Parts: sequence; structure tokens; C-alpha cells
Amino acid sequence: MKKLLRIAGILLLVLVLAVAAAATYVKTALPDTGDAPVITVERTPERVARGEYLANHVTVCMDCHSTRDWSLFSAPLVSGNFGGGGELFSRDMGFPGVFYARNITPYGIGSWTDGEVFRAITTGQSRDGHALFPIMPYLNYGQLDEEDIYSVIAYIRTLAPVKHDIQPAEADFPVNFIINTMPTKANLTKRPAETDQVAYGRYMANASGCVECHSKRDKGQRVPGTDYGGGMEFQMPNGITTSANITPHKTNGIGSWTADAFVKRFKAYADSTYKPAKVGPKDMNTAMPWMMYAGMKETDLRAIYAYLQTVNPLDNKVVKFRPN
Repeated sequence: MKKLLRIAGILLLVLVLAVAAAATYVKTALPDTGDAPVITVERTPERVARGEYLANHVTVCMDCHSTRDWSLFSAPLVSGNFGGGGELFSRDMGFPGVFYARNITPYGIGSWTDGEVFRAITTGQSRDGHALFPIMPYLNYGQLDEEDIYSVIAYIRTLAPVKHDIQPAEADFPVNFIINTMPTKANLTKRPAETDQVAYGRYMANASGCVECHSKRDKGQRVPGTDYGGGMEFQMPNGITTSANITPHKTNGIGSWTADAFVKRFKAYADSTYKPAKVGPKDMNTAMPWMMYAGMKETDLRAIYAYLQTVNPLDNKVVKFRPN
């Protein structure tokens, strides 16, 4: 019996040492996506224009990296902090910790090289090597065309500096370890021709991060098998808003929608006469930045619709809003 206890004790010690070694490796050696590339992105007018379109209407970088007015429907951006960061993603919203969007104006990342910005956007590894939590969908951005990433960088380099200091993130255990395994090397692709509508739509849907919000989440991570089926919950002051099912399910998705109806849903917010309504104490609000996506080109919206019609139709009935 004593011999068995000694053997069990030795095995337990080996297991503890192995776990400690693994934890040390994950915490100190990861992430490892490689060195930031040595690049200088030329700020041509074409790149800046393309980057402005992407950052404001497709990848909507400026949505999270600015300040939104949650007293109005769809929380449009407020003036004075464009690109200055600070948007909070907290435990109350279902995230495993407290995370803040970074200041991406020259005040925040002016000392970063273009390569360091490129690596952060496409791999999730920050300038100092630490891992970024994938609220910014770098796993999506790492599959985009290199030229589109260059365009976004060219554009954000033109932003006016905003003096706004951002608090560091705090990830809860065990995510403070797991987060280091999340960044991955980019797998860049070429943007498909617009004539290949479904392939191009898939690319643009990926750039827009549609799947990130329109899927179920557990502790901030997307639940496998729920892609585009809706179900992500957003805790609002007056209740819980749940993201819509945008799969082609005929009853619970958008399978009965026409392309025209899909485009119209977005373009309603592009009307110059549209003014976001004040949200009352019992009214629904949404995290969907309608007024930013409304600026997307109609051909791009139609391509996204065409792609969404090809994804797996999920029978997930979403309750849009549950008041407190």
C-alpha cells in the first residue's frame, strides 16, 4: 500500500509539474505569430479612399474604436472621439473579463510601425507581443486581401490624433491563459472578382464580421455549429437584444427575403432624412451599427445576400428583445 501511495504521489507530482510547465509555456512563449513584417504602406489616394470605405462601412473599425451614443437607436458615433477608442466590452455583456477598444489615432499607435499594425490586425498579436482578445475579429481579417489591409492602414494613418488614454484589458482565469493560444498566423487571400458574386459575397461577409455577432457565444467565443444562426445576446440597460438569424431558413432566417428587401433594410438608414430615435426606458436598442453599414455599396450588399443564401439554414427562432 505504501509503495502504491509513493507511486501515486510521484505521478501526481509529475502531473503538477507538467501542467505548470505547459502553463508557463502558454503564458511566456505564446502567442508566436512571427515577427511583424517590415513594410511601409504608401498612402496613395486610392488606398486611403478604399480604406475609408472599409473602415467605416464594411469592417467598421471606427464603430468600436470610437464612442457610441447608446441613448439613440443603433448607437451612432458621437463627435470628439473618432478613433480614440475606449469602447467597453465587459462581463455584463458576457465577455470573460474587461476589454477596451484601442485608440487607433496617431496619439494611440503613432509610434507603431506599419508592420506592427498589420500584424495586430491580421494575427491578433499586439506590438509588445501580447495577445488581443478576438473582439476585433482578427481571425477574419487575417483571411482578407493584403491590399485591403494596406488600405485600412493607409486610412487610419490619416486620422486626427485624439488624446484619450485607454485602460489595459483584464481577462479572467482561465481565459488569461487561453487568450495566448488565440492569435494565429495570417492566411491572406485574394479578393475575388465581383463577377463571382457568391465568392465575392463570402469575402465581404468575412470582412464585415457578420458571423461574429450573428452566432451564439459562450464566454465571448463563437459556439461551433451556430454560424449565422443568430443568438448572440447583448445586455442593454433596459433588456437583452439578441442577434438575428441570417441563414436562409425560410421561417426563422432570411430565406424568404429577396435581395431587394435585404438591400432596402440597410439603405433605409442611408437616407439623409433619417434621424436615430431616442431609446425609451422600455424600448429595444441594438448593437448593429446600421448607419455605418448603410454606407456599403449596393453591389456589395447584394453579394453578401447571395452568399448568405448558400450557408447552412439553421432552425433557430430568435426572440429579438427581452425587456427587463
